[in-house]
Order: sequence, then C-alpha cells, then structure tokens
Amino acid sequence: MGKGTVLVTGGAGYIGSHTVRVLARSGFSPVVFDNLSSGWRQALAPDVPLVVADLSDRAALRQAITQHRPQAVIHFAAFIEAGESMREPARFWDNNVRNTWNLLEELRAADVRRIVFSSSAGVYGQPDVVPIAEDAPQHPVNTYGLTKHIVEAMLGDYDRAYGLRSIALRYFNACGADPAGDIGEAHPAKTHLVELTMLAALGLRPEIGVFGTDYPTPDGTAVRDYVHVLDLARAHVLALTALEQGAATTAYNVGLGRGFSVQQVIEAVERVAGRPVPRRLAQRREGDPAELVADARRIQQELGWQAEFTDLDAILATAWRWHSGHPAGFAGAGWERELA
Repeated sequence: MGKGTVLVTGGAGYIGSHTVRVLARSGFSPVVFDNLSSGWRQALAPDVPLVVADLSDRAALRQAITQHRPQAVIHFAAFIEAGESMREPARFWDNNVRNTWNLLEELRAADVRRIVFSSSAGVYGQPDVVPIAEDAPQHPVNTYGLTKHIVEAMLGDYDRAYGLRSIALRYFNACGADPAGDIGEAHPAKTHLVELTMLAALGLRPEIGVFGTDYPTPDGTAVRDYVHVLDLARAHVLALTALEQGAATTAYNVGLGRGFSVQQVIEAVERVAGRPVPRRLAQRREGDPAELVADARRIQQELGWQAEFTDLDAILATAWRWHSGHPAGFAGAGWERELA
C-alpha cells in the first residue's frame, strides 16, 4: 500500500527530480508542479503526473491540489542564482516570496498541513564560526539568501497561526547525479562549480574561473561543503516522514560536515575525467566567504540522516557519468539554449 500523494513544486529541476525519484522508491506518489523554466520533463519518469504551471497561477495551483489531494508538499520552486538576485531583486521577491505565499494560502484553504521547504545555507551569510550550526546568526548577504530567510519566517507564522507544520532544509552545495546516469544537473544558467568544471573537461567551456587564490585556506581557494544530490533527496523524504509522524516545525542543515576547496574539486574532476581542466585565476568575488561547512549533527541525531556519498571522487564520478553521457543535458539539439 502506498504512503500517499506528495505535491512537489519545482520537481522537474535538479534536486527536485532526484527527490521525486527517491519519493517513488520510498512508496510515495509524487505529483510535480513545475513551470519548466529551469526544469525538464525528461527528468521525470513517464508515470509521474506533471502539472505545467506557475505558482503565480493560483487557479492552476488550486486545481492541482483539488485533483490530486496531496497529504503534504515539498517546495523547491524558486530562483537560486545569488548574483542575479542582487541585479534583479524584484524577480526574487516575486517568485521566491510572493509565490510561496500563494502556495501557503492554497494549502491553508485545502487543509494541507505539512510542507518540507528547500532552504539554503545562504540564510547565514558570512559565518562567525565554522562549521555552521542551525542556531548561528542569520545575516544573508544577498537577496536570494534573504528570500529563503523570509520564507522560513513565514512558515513559522503559518504553523503558529494555522497549524501548517514545516521542516526547512538548509543545504550547502548540491552536486553529483543519480548513479544510473540518466538524470543530473542541467541548469539553463551555468554557475555551479561542479557543472562548469565538468563542461570545461568536456571541452564545452574554454576554462573554469577560480575566483580567489589568497583565502586563509590550505591552498588559498575557497572551501565549500559538497553534498550529493541523492543524499539531499533522502533528507527531504526523512523530513516528510518526520512531519507525518508529528514532528514540530524546525530547520536542519544538510551537508557532509567537511569541506573541499575549489582547487581540490578541479583536481578531482581531472582524476575522474582523465583529462585536464583549463583554469583562469581571478580576483575574489565580493561577498564570497573563505569557508562554508555545515554542522549537520542535528539531522543525523534527530532524523537518522547519514550521507551515503562521502568520497569526493565517488561523488564527482556520478556527475561525470551524467555529463559525459549527456553533454547537452536534457536539451539535445537545444544546447545553445543552455549556454545562453
């Protein structure tokens, strides 16, 4: 017997599509709500229902909830590029905050009382202490992180006033792909280090930019916590299960608890790909901390989450299998669209 229906907003995107796959394997019945602005129909199994609509369309959202009657929601749909959020903040307030409010209002009207929220380590900003624990001060340094912070506050209010319980997952750098090699990272805008490095290794990018070589880190390049996308997906399913069992509204970090430098990632890609990655050294980018690493002990202790992928080369090998087998991502002949 199945575990019930879960509405997954943004479920055709990178982390969303992997989570949809883990949900189905875990006995849930996922229904995806996605406008396909950065997601792909091809990332979903043919039997997964897909509602192609935007969260700004309250009528379409209401119809999807009425038709599929989800018991809970996992909410991924959001703009994610921190740099763009500073250039075009209005788009992020509209999509990440107002559209989330639309979703919460429709859930309240339909008496759906459980939601897992895709938050971000961006809520912390420049950390005072590393590794970063959940009770660390939150001082977002860009509009993207601020929108995630605001939505977490909204979720607290909706629990207090309306009984809509939530778990927000603040994750660090998602990477990797399903080991089957048939789905993986395919963002229309290429800004993530692992994807850019893979494309450079394939000769589809001229080089990889290394922004900052004078950080107070062992090799001078910035250090980040890289967590495999399937480990993130399992965290969402564990959070959903906890809410089903009565867990209170809270937030968890999701990360390995140790970091890898930009230089280490590039060198690991070279080992996995068996070819050199051209690189260009550049100045630091404003607002980039030297080190961002998660203290993930709470989710381990309270939800029993443990990362299955802990070796950097093994993580990147799954990404290489995807990128080398699908150099155009899901776009096929539309590769030029992805590079726009």
